[in-house]
Amino acid sequence: MNFFTELREGWFISWDAILANKLRSGLTTLGIIIGIITVTLMATAIEGLNRSFTNSISTIGADVLYVDRYNWLASSAQEWLSQRKRPRVDARDVEALQRQMTQAMAIAPTAQNQEPVKYQKYSANNVTIVGTTEAFQMTAGLTLTEGRFISGAESSGGRPVCLLGATVATNLFQNNPPLGEKIFVGARSFEVVGVLEKQGGFGEGPDNNIIIPLGQFIASFWDNPDYNIQVKVKDLAEIDDAKAELRQILRRSRHLAPGDPDNFAINQQSQFLELFHHLAGSIAGVGLFVTGLSLFVGGIGIMNIMFVSVAERTREIGLRKAIGAKRRTILLQFLTEAACICLLGGVLALLIAWPVTLVMQRFMPATLSPLVVGAALVVAAGTGVLSGFFPAWRAARMNPVDALRNE
Repeated sequence: MNFFTELREGWFISWDAILANKLRSGLTTLGIIIGIITVTLMATAIEGLNRSFTNSISTIGADVLYVDRYNWLASSAQEWLSQRKRPRVDARDVEALQRQMTQAMAIAPTAQNQEPVKYQKYSANNVTIVGTTEAFQMTAGLTLTEGRFISGAESSGGRPVCLLGATVATNLFQNNPPLGEKIFVGARSFEVVGVLEKQGGFGEGPDNNIIIPLGQFIASFWDNPDYNIQVKVKDLAEIDDAKAELRQILRRSRHLAPGDPDNFAINQQSQFLELFHHLAGSIAGVGLFVTGLSLFVGGIGIMNIMFVSVAERTREIGLRKAIGAKRRTILLQFLTEAACICLLGGVLALLIAWPVTLVMQRFMPATLSPLVVGAALVVAAGTGVLSGFFPAWRAARMNPVDALRNE
């Protein structure tokens, strides 16, 4: 008898034993069901958050460097307070980079402010007004659903025009066409020339922005802004070299001596990714610990029931061994039975977890992917094999004569 034949035979015997003791098998699976539900919902939440964060952070761009007064991830309040004392990133820094950078594909200075926005009877508050140049479309990776981006002539002065984020466009125009219409940003009137594609993800981001030419921003809202400069490098593989060149130019522009510390920050996407992966790993570690406890308790229950099953079927084991069954055959039979019980619990757990995931999706990003389903079933089967090994080993090691004498 080959291995696959023994496995098939063990499968049928296992299901007969499970069906013969339905109540006992069902109660035994409760611990496994709780454990698998825990691991499934944890994995679902983490995967959903990971996808949402990755989609959001992708708008930052892996090949874009951000010059700012502040480091995005200040390690302490004291560090952040010290960064507040740094001089602003100003127009001289922008001009120095535009004139000297050799490894940049595009350089876009940006300045931001919040202003009330109004169109006819509709208004929107807490809208971020972004003043920038035509290069911003490339550095920010923006896609338009309608209209066009601002031109070079407009960015340096020109007409008062603007582009709307998807959320702002919906709030102001209620799905009516916005192109060519005039809106009020603060007390100034701007013509809508484009609408950005909806991006979604964490926070509002570009969806709640209005983009206007930098010249108009300086003239209308802030004559000496604190700039953020986006630098899109030519080659992602050489981003470290581009960062070094950028740092050198800024230090010269700011007249820093060789021993002086930088009084500016160069930020990039990898900082957020490293932080998120660290936090996600910590959350996953805590979740796995809780899940492990649930599965451990469920596994102990499976082991106890399998010891009972072995004791009840001692004469059957002795008879099978007496007519030639190998130790491996008996071992496979009880391992398969334990795995089947746990798989049954895993399937029931997934049937419960699926509607719970649909409810979770209303409050947070959650995705019950085929990978999570497969992992849950593998964990369930693995728990069954581990829990059933010692009872199965005991059954396989029985002496057939002593087993047949059992009453």
